[in-house]
Amino acid sequence: MNLGRPIEKVFTTEPYTDWHWDMLVKALGPGVEIVRASQSDPEAMKAGIKDADVAILAGDISREVLGAAEKLRWVHCDHAGVNNSAHPEIFERGILLTSSAGRSAPVLAEHIFFLILSLIYDSRKLEQQQRDHLWANLYRDRRGLFTKTLGIVGLGHTGLALIPRARAFGMRVLAYSRKAVPAPEGVEKAWFADQGDRIDQLLKESDIVVLCLSLSDETYHLIDEKAFKIMKPTAFLINMARGSVVDEGALHKALTEGTIAAAASDVFETEPLGKDSPLWDLPNFIITPHCTPEVPDLALNGLNIICENISRYKEGTALLNCQSSRDVYTKGVR
Repeated sequence: MNLGRPIEKVFTTEPYTDWHWDMLVKALGPGVEIVRASQSDPEAMKAGIKDADVAILAGDISREVLGAAEKLRWVHCDHAGVNNSAHPEIFERGILLTSSAGRSAPVLAEHIFFLILSLIYDSRKLEQQQRDHLWANLYRDRRGLFTKTLGIVGLGHTGLALIPRARAFGMRVLAYSRKAVPAPEGVEKAWFADQGDRIDQLLKESDIVVLCLSLSDETYHLIDEKAFKIMKPTAFLINMARGSVVDEGALHKALTEGTIAAAASDVFETEPLGKDSPLWDLPNFIITPHCTPEVPDLALNGLNIICENISRYKEGTALLNCQSSRDVYTKGVR
């Protein structure tokens, strides 16, 4: 089926200026009407998107704004996880939904290893020893990453970026993903949901489980109390996906009862994480507040994906990072 069609009117909330803006305008081509508004102004968004056939957004599209769009055929959200845009209505109406997933993959992979190494080397205790002017060996019963097994859940951009970094540390790499694809180079064993595989074997074998998959109704609370019980008691869990991939109540229980050894997360079910959350005070849990150092030109990386998709949209070829009805997320979405 050829989805190629001309672009007549574009609504955007991208705050581009100077050559970034010029690059977008050039990609859209002559004769295209462009309307801009702020992502933080829902009324302006509803007015601007009303008769646009394409929306290029700095953030997500709410159901309210989507409901005001009468002619929309394609919406691009310029960030990675688009679970808050994956409304059932998007797919029921045949609207294409794409993202800028991959624009930060190298530094997200670095962030994951920062968290892993912080747990392995017990950075908290090191800092305390330094404050106390204490010279003591705290690694007598610890082992480094060399020969440990890393289980990657999700073989998207970040998951793939993890593989060579893990191999550089001399780690064994396992993977679990939704789509059945040939196991990437460097992965010893891979399991796929589309082939009927379960995540259990990866959880059993992994010393460190890293979550970097998308959030959908299928993956909501994928890591629950049952999953924690399958993991090794010495295992670490790292969540760089979305908070709701993990049942936070089960996570707290697993960490306090010693079901797993430690965990770290950059994402949470409710953000900002509430000041009264018991997760803050766990000695074997590291929190980063959903932020990471940027790649050299984050805006350009996203813009390159947008421009490539504009070309593909016009040509009628498959778009990058295109979502499907399997990506629907209805739990807690506005």
